[in-house]
Amino acid sequence: MEYRAIGRTDLQVSELCLGTMTFGWGADKETSFAIMDRAVEGGINFFDTADIYSNWIEGNPGGVAEAWIGDWLADRKPDGIVIATKVRGRMWDGPDGEGLSRTHIMRGVEESLRRLQIERIDLYQTHWPDDDTPLDETLRALDDLIQQGKVRYVGCSNHSAALLKEALRISTEGGLARYESLQPHYSLVKREEFERELLALCEQESIGVIPYSPLGRGFLTGKYRRDQGAPAGSRGATRADDEIHKFASERNFALLDQMEAMGKERGATIAQIALAWQLTQPVIASPIVGATNVAQLEESLGAVGLRLNEEEMQALDEASSWR
Repeated sequence: MEYRAIGRTDLQVSELCLGTMTFGWGADKETSFAIMDRAVEGGINFFDTADIYSNWIEGNPGGVAEAWIGDWLADRKPDGIVIATKVRGRMWDGPDGEGLSRTHIMRGVEESLRRLQIERIDLYQTHWPDDDTPLDETLRALDDLIQQGKVRYVGCSNHSAALLKEALRISTEGGLARYESLQPHYSLVKREEFERELLALCEQESIGVIPYSPLGRGFLTGKYRRDQGAPAGSRGATRADDEIHKFASERNFALLDQMEAMGKERGATIAQIALAWQLTQPVIASPIVGATNVAQLEESLGAVGLRLNEEEMQALDEASSWR
């Protein structure tokens, strides 16, 4: 396992990050504990979660993933786990129950710390923008959390290049802590959103990139095939409005064919090739991999140390180009 710095921070994280959105949604508590156990055994020291996970499930109020991570940390007492969580979504009733206002952030961080059973969050991220709150209010609140010792570094997710650039300007001019990381939705089947402007900005500003859904919501595992229905239990089968349906094009099926052939030459699966494509890029700090069972995590761990050569990178870039 290779360990990398997130941007300019002193956080040294594993080349793969364990995403925990499945905890309480597809993975029960016992399975979630087993996934975290295996992740640490495999060298993963970086866990990503969010306060809302997974409040879109009936009977799940949010906070479940954080609470289970907290129980696991208290029980296992592992050394050196880097915890990243996110704030923005609705977590309680009332006008301050969601958003990036100072009021919501200050209450949100206390509740996340309580659920996680830790004294300080390593990376606290704004989950998505809040058009109703001035950027400087959000950034000042986050800076205060660092000054108070409740957060080490701050990052953002789902931000445009223009918004990230403006946030960096405000932080620089105001002497505030800045966003040190970005979580973009990025994969071989979803490249333009990150690559058009954000990639160059992250390189220029030394922003650590932590892509989510690097396997294209499961499409890049190879379980979706031409002229076949979505596998039972998959996102494509259970969520008619999921973005994965947009990925099912002839062009992308041809990409899967190419990745499968490449994987056979390298002794790797399609999913491992998809992760290796990201891991080979210097701008990427740590792709986030989720799992509903240990076997799924095991496949992702098979990408550890796998890097593509220049010819392989060029072939995949051309096959998936948005330009």
